[in-house]
Amino acid sequence: MNNLAIYAYSLITVLVFIVGLKISKRVKSAIFNPFIVSLLLLVAVLLVTKIPFESYYQGNLPLNSLLGVSVVALAVPFYEQLPQIRKHWKKISVIVVIATLLTMLSGIFLALLFGASKEIIASLLPKSVTTAIAISIADEIGGSSAISAVAVAIAGITGSAFGLTILQWFKVDNSRAIGLSIGAASHALGTARIMSYSVKAGSYSSVSLVLCGILSSLLAPFVFQCVLKLFF
Repeated sequence: MNNLAIYAYSLITVLVFIVGLKISKRVKSAIFNPFIVSLLLLVAVLLVTKIPFESYYQGNLPLNSLLGVSVVALAVPFYEQLPQIRKHWKKISVIVVIATLLTMLSGIFLALLFGASKEIIASLLPKSVTTAIAISIADEIGGSSAISAVAVAIAGITGSAFGLTILQWFKVDNSRAIGLSIGAASHALGTARIMSYSVKAGSYSSVSLVLCGILSSLLAPFVFQCVLKLFF
């Protein structure tokens, strides 16, 4: 792929996101957040122009290379809230452990409810962590990395779209509680969404995102073995 195509596809992505951001600000709806609007617009553009997804993905090399930087950038608000995090580290630890188990058990419950196979259960178990961690967990316990990636995307999209609204319905207005909940349930997408709501909530969401990912890696094999003994 030539350099012109690479920068052209990257430019399309940036322009689509700008349009999605403007639409989201005008509509002012949690459902139509910038990520979802941009995703829908991008799908439409690719379908109309008949650009193969493989070519489009390769053409976004400049933007894809910035993903690592964007993750590191989450450490900035984390550092700003470090005194508060140190103050509440015991509560945070308990919440993160419980949240990690609940997110895994919810995926298992849905899979068992619809009579899924062992492979599907293993694939859905790590649905609430980042894609890289989820794929690693799925491969380790015998799941499908492709299914896990889709499950992670769905968890992220639904969490970023409805997570804050649901918490507000239940009168949850504490920034720490909101951040820890969103980070545990909808990983990076939820964290990016909640950052626009509150930097403090976004900081706690990034903490939850990282800790839940680590704990999921450690606990997933044990939880999966327990499920196999109980239901198979």
